[in-house]
Amino acid sequence: MVVLGLILLIIGLVTTTSILTTIGIILLIVGLILNFVPIGGTRRRFY
Repeated sequence: MVVLGLILLIIGLVTTTSILTTIGIILLIVGLILNFVPIGGTRRRFY
């Protein structure tokens, strides 16, 4: 998702299409949040 966001962001900036730039930024932010936040209650347990 991060890679797709970067690709859309670059295409949007090159072709000056604002909708592609906006979608690229949103996908980039959501992808980074999903990478750093554990989902599904997965905790790292240290014994």
